[in-house]
Amino acid sequence: MISDMELHTVASLLRRGHALDQLSTGLTLLAALLGFGQWLVGVIDPWLLLLSVTLIVLGLLEKYWALRVAFDADLFQRMADSAHSLAERTFALDQALTALGLQPAERAGRLWSERQRGALMLLRRQSRLLGAQVVLTLGFILASPWLAFSG
Repeated sequence: MISDMELHTVASLLRRGHALDQLSTGLTLLAALLGFGQWLVGVIDPWLLLLSVTLIVLGLLEKYWALRVAFDADLFQRMADSAHSLAERTFALDQALTALGLQPAERAGRLWSERQRGALMLLRRQSRLLGAQVVLTLGFILASPWLAFSG
């Protein structure tokens, strides 16, 4: 049986996804400026354009997972803050999710440990996409030919 403190803890962990999303948004905007800047200057490097597009796509995917993580964070927080019994809260949540088409009816009544694992898996997906963005950005910076001229 999951406790209210566990629900609060999961909600707190999931809220950390907001910081990940902010960094990803910055990298995505940087990639968009980098790609768009090539067209403004008139010199288009295919590798740089490919990097920009890849970073933008990764950023958009990360944004999708960030929205899902934020939604779960709010749900876990709401469940933890409610004064009703956990069984009543779970039943009401499952009814609402099913009515809105966000959950199939056969998934209602899942254990909270399963829901917790699923929510944290979404946070891991979000962080992996951000990690890919960071690695590509750092790789580009370190592999850039202009870096040799700065020393």
